[in-house]
Amino acid sequence: MKYNQAYDRAQQLKKFYKNLLWFGIVAVIITIRNFYRTGDFERSVFSGSIILTIWGIILAVKAVKLFVLNDEWENKILEDELKKTKKPINF
Repeated sequence: MKYNQAYDRAQQLKKFYKNLLWFGIVAVIITIRNFYRTGDFERSVFSGSIILTIWGIILAVKAVKLFVLNDEWENKILEDELKKTKKPINF
């Protein structure tokens, strides 16, 4: 992996973890707020929030992009496709 690619990946990971931390903080604040409103902990945790649901989906997509569909995966698929289309040379 080249330096620029490694630097870009480190920056993406930094942004992802920062976003994940903020998600956790906001989720705790919303859960505590709902607990004080309802007085029931189970109801306050599982009542759901549109904001947290959408944010969670976005974080899940980013996590898949960062950890599953990374550069190594892309290079492997590219090499496999090139091997399929490569025709043998007959002399």
